[in-house]
Amino acid sequence: MPNRKLNPTTPGQRQRSVSTFESITSTTPERSLLAPQKRKAGRNNTGRMMVRCRGGGHKRRYRIIDFKRNKLGIPARVESIQYDPNRSARIALLVYQDGQRRYILAPDKLSVGDVVENGRNAPPEVGNCLPLKNVPMGTFVHAIEMKPGKGAQMARAAGTYAQLTAKDGRYVTLKLPSGEVRRVSGKCMATIGTTSNPDHMNVDLGKAGRRRWLGSRPKTRGVAMNPVDHPMGGGEGKASGGHPRSRSGQIAKGLRTRRRNKSSDKFIVHRRGTKRR
Repeated sequence: MPNRKLNPTTPGQRQRSVSTFESITSTTPERSLLAPQKRKAGRNNTGRMMVRCRGGGHKRRYRIIDFKRNKLGIPARVESIQYDPNRSARIALLVYQDGQRRYILAPDKLSVGDVVENGRNAPPEVGNCLPLKNVPMGTFVHAIEMKPGKGAQMARAAGTYAQLTAKDGRYVTLKLPSGEVRRVSGKCMATIGTTSNPDHMNVDLGKAGRRRWLGSRPKTRGVAMNPVDHPMGGGEGKASGGHPRSRSGQIAKGLRTRRRNKSSDKFIVHRRGTKRR
């Protein structure tokens, strides 16, 4: 799905680009699959701010996505491809033979009228969901479960995918979008193909206001604050402020924050962004 640049009639339009939305076939969501979504603006259940620079943005309604794909052995027809304001990938509305409708993450190249199926007997074609042990070697998959029956957790963003590189007993080995090589149970479900809207990464917002529409608020540099407000604040003139760190003192730029002896370490064959085994 390509992007298009706008005519530079204003400074905010000069670098701005938007998706062409050419794959969208319906602009009206399925009412039975909508849910209210309360905006938290980075606050927890007591109202205390946990994440800074969040708030505002356009009002949204949540689309209930079928991440488990647990309706097995029943073919479903793709009724429409729709835009979802809550995620970067597109979503597809499926109509099963028994009349039930469900949303799924739309794979790239999936079109209206295609038939998809879930289960171990489903063929390894785009849009079908089957256990990883039944997926052929070298296949690109997305919407991958980490625990059988829990629902898809990995490779869900626009244009992402993982590649099945090996099978070893009860586990399969996947190369993830981050570059990490990880073992996953062969019983976990995954969808064949790559996620839709691969050109999302090339969208240029063009102006700060568009970022505000998405629910982000301005960020203040730590070196621009006073010493009482940030560890990097204060100093005469434009002082650099010392070692980069967060407002709470957490060192940035290279400090490892992953807990030692984490239970999932045994599943990681090769970590992302490093040559260490």
